[in-house]
Amino acid sequence: MLHPAGLLLATVVFPLWVGTGLADWACHRATGIAVTSGLRENLLHQLMFVQAGCVVGAMALLEVNAALLLVVAAAFVLHELTVWWDLRVSLPVRRVTAIEQMVHSFQELLPLVTLLLLALLAWDQALALIGQGSAAPDLRLRWKEVPLPPGVLAAGATAALLFNVLPLVQETWSCLRARHR
Repeated sequence: MLHPAGLLLATVVFPLWVGTGLADWACHRATGIAVTSGLRENLLHQLMFVQAGCVVGAMALLEVNAALLLVVAAAFVLHELTVWWDLRVSLPVRRVTAIEQMVHSFQELLPLVTLLLLALLAWDQALALIGQGSAAPDLRLRWKEVPLPPGVLAAGATAALLFNVLPLVQETWSCLRARHR
């Protein structure tokens, strides 16, 4: 039986992450990102997508242990710093609607929720990181002993490609076209 935290990651958190990425793109399109903050903000969106993608890829392919928990925690902090940078770039030149702010709330919290659910999946390793429990922290990044089914990985990659990568490419293209006008 799949651990409830793993089930939540696969059936709730990941689809929400993909969905909020698409919703954010729609908000950017509606507020004319190409002619306001333009490529500068778009490049930050690409950076945040890569940060999120690294976390999703790591948790899909690697054993959940202390090393992975540290990677996800570091990615969360890095993502928050990038969000701050993004806001410093966009707020002075582009209207950020209430809906977009709500979408951003989800995008900021989903990495933290991911970290917490991963900690539940490897509770002994989470405790080991804070010097509690009987296990020693496993600080080796290694492939999953029991990999996720290829169909699950393919479905997740396809969803991210269709609903996140392609819209991000469209946003980049619009920003480049507007820059050359």
